[in-house]
Amino acid sequence: MPRQVAAQPPNLLKMTSDSSNPQLHSDTSLLSGLQSPDDVKVLDDEQLEQLAVEIRDTLIRTLARTGGHLGPNLGVVELTIALHKVFNTPVDRFVMDVSHQGYVHKMLTGRAGQIDSIRQYEGLNGFLLRTESDHDCYGAGHAGTALSAALGMAAARDLKGDDEHVVAIAGDAAFTCGPTLEALNNIAETTKRFIVVLNDNEWSIDKNVGAIAKYFNALQTNKAYSDVRQKAAEFVERVGGQGVRRLAKKIERSAKNLLFPNVLFEKFGVRYFGPIDGHNLPLLVRTFEYLKEQEEPVILHIITEKGRGYRPALEKPGKFHGLGPYNVVDGSTSSGGNPTYSEVFGRTVTNLAKEDDKIVAVTAAMPGGTKLEIFKEEIPARYFDVGIAEEHAALFACGLATQGLKPFLAIYSTFMQRAYDMIIHDMALQGLPVRLCMDRGGLSGDDGPTHHGLFDIGYLRHIPNIVHMQPIDEDEFADMLWTMAQYEEGPIAVRYPRGVGTGAQPKESPRLLEIGKGELIKDGNDVALIGLGFVHDLAVEAAEELEKQGHSVALVNPRFIKPLDEELILEVAKRCKVICTFEDHVLKNGFGASIIELLHDAGIDTPVERVGWPDEFVEHGKVDILREKHGITAESALEKILPYLPTKAATA
Repeated sequence: MPRQVAAQPPNLLKMTSDSSNPQLHSDTSLLSGLQSPDDVKVLDDEQLEQLAVEIRDTLIRTLARTGGHLGPNLGVVELTIALHKVFNTPVDRFVMDVSHQGYVHKMLTGRAGQIDSIRQYEGLNGFLLRTESDHDCYGAGHAGTALSAALGMAAARDLKGDDEHVVAIAGDAAFTCGPTLEALNNIAETTKRFIVVLNDNEWSIDKNVGAIAKYFNALQTNKAYSDVRQKAAEFVERVGGQGVRRLAKKIERSAKNLLFPNVLFEKFGVRYFGPIDGHNLPLLVRTFEYLKEQEEPVILHIITEKGRGYRPALEKPGKFHGLGPYNVVDGSTSSGGNPTYSEVFGRTVTNLAKEDDKIVAVTAAMPGGTKLEIFKEEIPARYFDVGIAEEHAALFACGLATQGLKPFLAIYSTFMQRAYDMIIHDMALQGLPVRLCMDRGGLSGDDGPTHHGLFDIGYLRHIPNIVHMQPIDEDEFADMLWTMAQYEEGPIAVRYPRGVGTGAQPKESPRLLEIGKGELIKDGNDVALIGLGFVHDLAVEAAEELEKQGHSVALVNPRFIKPLDEELILEVAKRCKVICTFEDHVLKNGFGASIIELLHDAGIDTPVERVGWPDEFVEHGKVDILREKHGITAESALEKILPYLPTKAATA
């Protein structure tokens, strides 16, 4: 039985008379006049519907230039309007899970005029941000945070004797996440007034998986659903007094019949309402008006369509979850030329698995982002997507490893943080050979501080029994993946950046790397430059300038973060006047810090200068802009190095 939602609004692509030049509507008269949520409250139903059209139009046109999370925001337009129609931020609190769907909220809270700066340097952040607006009560960028944080706010409200409303808005994918279920377990015992909106669109970044996703789908397609929708329609018409209460009881009983015998939410002590059409604005408004009067925890289950109103986003919801600039007419995007590191990973691991039936692939709801979709298509029996559940993914991979399989666990660096206990307690302590493939290792640019992978060296390098690597190009990356496939002594990790690589084509047959051995690319006696991974190009650039000034430069590709090639590093340190390290990571407890420790322990006093990110959460923006601002450049390295070197005549 198909999903039941309201008919699609007209596609916002409006054809001209000759049907050859599609254009978007450009009238945003209502939207441009909004200065605060108070302006939303005075609009009638017809104006609210027009506002929804204008918001979708603005999102499609704007994100075509800036990139961003188009699909999720198109799916919550009516929901966000209804919330602001009924509730009063910033006094009332909206806590959005992940908060990548917060663009509409930003537009309705005085930031519509800045929406073209979304995810741009010094512009609006792509997620909710407490420092950006009083209306953003909680900032987040990872899934599964909303219910727990909102429940804490509700508990604080109760303790203080206040009466504001707290509304948690979470997608169905967030209900596969451990913290969400932990919060559900605690709601009824913590507060009597709490509203959860379950925004059910069957997608996280990719198609949702697992028993909970199947459970929600069963709710949507149950034959009793049509009865509930009919009663909901009656609810819109009959708003007032005893009639509302009697009708609400009827809807409640129908919902119970729909869910019976597995009344999941009510077993947690949370009263369930729904599912209802999440694009029916009058229904949403009336429902929220009723729910805000309840003196018990409630959950409203709404059905929405990710990408609603824009055909390309509906047809490819995974692609349009979050993307760069696109052609507004057909949704097409331009190729970056060289394959991305993620694509090299997906193709290489798939090819390795075809030759080794012990290799299995595991991801946490990110087959597209990690490019394990290649593995999924070609070797589906050995592919596992566990949903947004990184801790479970790590433990699951440990179980696979105990049985002699070779799990490649692909998770973004920023999300691998969530599995930190498992890496120590389960992988390293037991010496289990889980292969940690840490995508987005380094700056993640426009996504900002919640997504920058700037901490994984620090949280891995002090763990016993672990190997950690980073390649300087795609060819070496393939070598590292092959080396990981052969390594059986314990956990082994590789970090690699977002985006395209250098264009170095991997060899037909990758080579096995010796664990803990780096590469001396060029020898020299004045200065040693050690460039880790993606920023090795900065070391090369600095070396060229130093040689022009007559200095002898040793250039090192370390390959291994742990174990370090101590012999190589100590050798160049003994004969050089200064060492400079380069890393796409924070300097605190980073790669350069490990070099300082090594030299100190060896009694070598060669000074070490470091180029890397500062001890702060780095803002969002284009990588080149942020590198320049924070001194992640060859020029910055030269400023640090030259005071240690005698002035020499430049060579011809």
